[in-house]
Amino acid sequence: MPLHFFQKGLTLLLKKQTSILSAALILMTTVVLSQILGLFRQRLLAGIFGASDTLGVYLVSSKLPDFLFQLVIAGALSSAFIPVFSDLLHKGRSEDANKMASTLMLFGFAFFGVISIILFILAPFFLQLFNLGSGYSLSQMQLMTNLMRIIIFGQIIFLIATFFSAILQSHNHFFIPGIAAALYNLGIIVGILLFSDKFGIYAPAFGVIIGAFAYTSFQIPLIRRVRFSFRPTFSLNTLGVKEVITLIWPRTLSLFIFQIGTILTVSLISFLPSSGRNYVILDFAQTLAFAPIVLFGQTIAQAAFPVLSREKDRLDMFRTTFMTSFNQMLYLVLPISVLFIVLRIPVVRLIFGAARFDWEATVLTGRTLAFFSLAIFAQALIYLVSRAFYALHDTKTPLVIGALSTALMLLLSLLFISFWSANLASLSEAYSSRFRLIPVGVEGIAFATSVAGIFNLGSLLYFLNKKIKIFDIHPFLLPQLKIFLSVIFMGFALYIPIKLLDQLVFDTTKTINLIFLTGISSAVGLFIYLFLTWLLNVKEAGTFLLIFRRLSEYKEIVDKSEKIIDAKTSQ
Repeated sequence: MPLHFFQKGLTLLLKKQTSILSAALILMTTVVLSQILGLFRQRLLAGIFGASDTLGVYLVSSKLPDFLFQLVIAGALSSAFIPVFSDLLHKGRSEDANKMASTLMLFGFAFFGVISIILFILAPFFLQLFNLGSGYSLSQMQLMTNLMRIIIFGQIIFLIATFFSAILQSHNHFFIPGIAAALYNLGIIVGILLFSDKFGIYAPAFGVIIGAFAYTSFQIPLIRRVRFSFRPTFSLNTLGVKEVITLIWPRTLSLFIFQIGTILTVSLISFLPSSGRNYVILDFAQTLAFAPIVLFGQTIAQAAFPVLSREKDRLDMFRTTFMTSFNQMLYLVLPISVLFIVLRIPVVRLIFGAARFDWEATVLTGRTLAFFSLAIFAQALIYLVSRAFYALHDTKTPLVIGALSTALMLLLSLLFISFWSANLASLSEAYSSRFRLIPVGVEGIAFATSVAGIFNLGSLLYFLNKKIKIFDIHPFLLPQLKIFLSVIFMGFALYIPIKLLDQLVFDTTKTINLIFLTGISSAVGLFIYLFLTWLLNVKEAGTFLLIFRRLSEYKEIVDKSEKIIDAKTSQ
């Protein structure tokens, strides 16, 4: 009996996801698992190393290898490889698809390998340039160099795993690649637990290699099952290769601009006192803020993208699909933004609170999280709006707007860092302690990121409306105004009980009381939000209430929804 149950479970996991909604559900499930492991990884790092310069050195050491990987590999896979590979599979040309994938994997491995060797040898030079030669001592720069060289090996292995994931997703397998990606975080956790006592901060770097091996190995059985065979030809004339290369450049250029912005931001942090500590705080706050962005923004946009692509020639249906996804995403992420703003300190204490993560670091991380949270909704919606442009075969508009947004972020970040350097930090802190509104130092970088994100979203929506008139065809503002109004009341509903319970009921120096305080306040706030959106007849409230009510019948809901989508797209 247990064997039979295991076999049925394995068959279910290896089954293709043939519907958009089932694929989105799988994506969300695996993203949640990966996010939980990622937060646990950060908790371990905070507990062992604290908000220290040493941990900051480790976090910075991973940025250059990640920059190269995102630029060389990730952009190609997300924008060019999967569509071309999937098209060949759809036409029944699996041998050609495998040959194309093998050739691109070989090209990618060779190109990334050469760049990695150069980076490995000239690591001190690049890191000195990367950090603008300030903020870190010679010993810290040497440590950063050693860590980066270890992480480079992990990234080379990671490259193979990423190709495997792209191939499996093209075959409509989402669960195994998603779980494999979560195992990457698990590998880092294992490295920390096994080696931190003996090797210190080198432990998570070793964990990167362990995680990359786990990410790759876990996908191999399914790779064999879909009959992928590695048959490379070192030739650009291989079917599909030139098409992929032609499609790569706009996405790669967009990623290049974004990654350059990230690198320059890190460089600006190096001018702050205790730059490593400040980078830890920025990284931890960003990890929390981007969790709902990835969970809802990336997954819903990824699930909607194929439908938008099919409906690009039927603009009425395109607008309907876009606005439905837009409102659903806004309905889900906006209350999380408010929750993070109001409950910033309890959330940070619960996730990262440890003996070596002191109260000052907790407060600064919480304030930085609050400034990031101002634009969680915008950062999530950018995923969807950008894909609307991609579905309309317009990759240049998101590229230009993204470049302007990155420039705005850097300009504002430089402004806030300059304020700090000009000895205005003490004056700003005096006002901040009173009004909690003035961002300085690392908080200013978070605020600059949020302002740039809102500018990015607003600009994308403006040009999308000029292209397909989404505001004219749909009563755009009314549902969004109702959601924003409900979330304002939710904020008050969160703030009042947390203040009363904190001062009159719970001793929040104890973890269990902090959990109760956060849980009760969150429950009250979310209930008020759900009730008000239902009372104001926000369609999304009724949709999600129906889903919760019929959760046990999710398979029937998914199947019926997919039939409706298929019926629409076949008209």
